[in-house]
Amino acid sequence: MWLVSPFAFILALVFSLTATAQDYVPGEVIVKMKKGASSGQTQKFVGKMSLNSKMSLKRSWKRFNMHQFKLGAGQSVEQAVNDLLLDPDVEYAEPNYIFQKQSAGIEGHPMSYSETVEGLENNNEGFSGPTDFGQTEANISAEEAWQILSRLNERPVVAVIDSGVDYSHYVFDESGAIWVNEDEIPGNYIDDDGNGYVDDVRGWNFVSDSNDPMDDDNHGTHVAGIVLGMTQNILAPNLDPAVIQIMPLKFLDENGVGSTSDALAAINYALDNGANVLNNSWGGGYYSQALHDVITNGYNKGVSFIAAAGNAANNNDSSPVYPASYEVPNVVSIAATSSRDSLASFSNYGNNSVHVASPGISILSTLPGDSFGYSSGTSMAAPFAAGLAALMIREKGVINGYQVKGVLYDHSDPIGGLNGFVASRSRINALEAVGFVQNNDIDSYQPEYTGGAARSTASAGGAAGGCGMIAKVLKDRGGKGGGGNTPSGGKTLLFLALLFAPVILINILKIRKKNSIESRRKYPRYKMDSEVRINVGEKQLVGQMSSISLGGARIDTDALLEKGGIVTLNIASPEGDQQVQVEGRIVWSEEKKAYGVQFCDIRDEAVAAIGGWTKKLSKT
Repeated sequence: MWLVSPFAFILALVFSLTATAQDYVPGEVIVKMKKGASSGQTQKFVGKMSLNSKMSLKRSWKRFNMHQFKLGAGQSVEQAVNDLLLDPDVEYAEPNYIFQKQSAGIEGHPMSYSETVEGLENNNEGFSGPTDFGQTEANISAEEAWQILSRLNERPVVAVIDSGVDYSHYVFDESGAIWVNEDEIPGNYIDDDGNGYVDDVRGWNFVSDSNDPMDDDNHGTHVAGIVLGMTQNILAPNLDPAVIQIMPLKFLDENGVGSTSDALAAINYALDNGANVLNNSWGGGYYSQALHDVITNGYNKGVSFIAAAGNAANNNDSSPVYPASYEVPNVVSIAATSSRDSLASFSNYGNNSVHVASPGISILSTLPGDSFGYSSGTSMAAPFAAGLAALMIREKGVINGYQVKGVLYDHSDPIGGLNGFVASRSRINALEAVGFVQNNDIDSYQPEYTGGAARSTASAGGAAGGCGMIAKVLKDRGGKGGGGNTPSGGKTLLFLALLFAPVILINILKIRKKNSIESRRKYPRYKMDSEVRINVGEKQLVGQMSSISLGGARIDTDALLEKGGIVTLNIASPEGDQQVQVEGRIVWSEEKKAYGVQFCDIRDEAVAAIGGWTKKLSKT
């Protein structure tokens, strides 16, 4: 349900992807143990963290051998992450990053049903139905798609991972749209289905850890109404039974802010309890390997993952937003369009990483308290695609998230104004997509995807070591969306300082364990003019290195590489008689206005060689 506001052109949507204070939850970290660790090793590790590091276990995801820890008094996240990376049992460690909703809030005041209908009838644009988008040029043909729906298929489940849903709203109640956990007996205070959640009859609240996912922010209810409104007329005087189900999962608080740990829990819940489509109208600017891993699990289960591209008028190809920019093949990143099929002025874009567009300006939908209202943002654009994905799955149950993404690419409306901004150059069209799925045989094929190698992490402050976590100055980027198996590309240049290690390998390990992140930052970088060969996928580029440390190298090249991309460097010694190979990630320093390569999992032989070179070099 939507309509264009006469004042939409003056709407100022600025979604800041950098939190005003911190970008992660203070005093918490997420840790994944290495593959093959037994339950006994895990228990021993947890005990060790409690005894030696004064950390307490808050939550575990056993299938991933992933754990959330609360730090002891006086411990910094930066220090804890770096210390954990030195533990031989740890695959990666990272902060508990913060995410935010991606909408501008409600425009005007919430309206009753009668006010809403009266306003639509009096609209001077000739509005005749909820799916005509104000009778302007952007008609996504949802109403026509409803007419061709088969009538007996099972109802797919769309998990609205958001600020909750007002499940008592008459639109959801009378249509029977809210998902019900039929394996749970309400009110008996027993986890009847053994899924770890007591009395989770209609989803879960991961903010308060309760079985009541009621919306206290408006955002989730508005999003859920768009999902449902994509499948039926939610302003009809007599509501039809819903052809889909809405699973309310609350991980954003009353301010529209949530954490990685709660997002992980919500996504896992959705996957474990039968959701077919996951709508994610939220995002942040930091790459989380933990979140990547969980989304990859959803891909392997065939789930469709719809994500808002963001509202900062930002190019996600060069400055990714997560989860929309994860390269997992079932992730569909959604841009927002206006009623005239132009890219919304606030919408993020990306010729490679943003996949398709849908309406996102002044969208009419449900609000808590049996009311309705308008809101704008890619938060509003994403649930149109989620609702359409659910209709496709309803018509052909074998279609998986990878194939849903392909249909959205190939069976949407080409829009000239989206060229260069959206990979498909298209805006969704429900009739085209549903008609294609109905009229063609679909198998369950999807390519293998493992999620790529784990990236170790480091400091949440300025300079950082390791690969994965970056702080306010150095934004860590995990690669393009789209479906490749490894992040690729980017611009290049970087520098980061880790601790200086001696040549003798046995002492390297001792000093690594001894030094904190603060002391690591004090170790110098060295001037080093040397040729470096950069391997990006199957391509090899040649650049010139201008400085080096044991944490990374600054490199100058005319090639354009994507920040966050994983590359392999072949670095020649100053004399040219020796060469080492190091894997690293392209990162950006806003302060220095420079790119560089942050080393990942540097081998001891390379550490020894670089340490020997620096003895003969001058400091930068």
